[in-house]
Amino acid sequence: EDAKVRRALLNDYDIEIGGGLGEFAGKAWRVGLMGESARERNVFALLSALETILSKEGYEVAFGASLSAAQRAIATFDD
Repeated sequence: EDAKVRRALLNDYDIEIGGGLGEFAGKAWRVGLMGESARERNVFALLSALETILSKEGYEVAFGASLSAAQRAIATFDD
């Protein structure tokens, strides 16, 4: 349930994301990682927290896979 994951992010990690709207309600999350929030440490904190929470909720998680993918993507960015 998306609300349970969002609540755990907020309560356990002080990370707030939005639920999907309209036809995406319950199917997608809205993550605001723009401006100051787009710093690498914030992206990595969100991904790490999601891996932990989703694992606790019984989802199969490849720990570190999202962080590795983010690191590869960031390595392609121009400064």
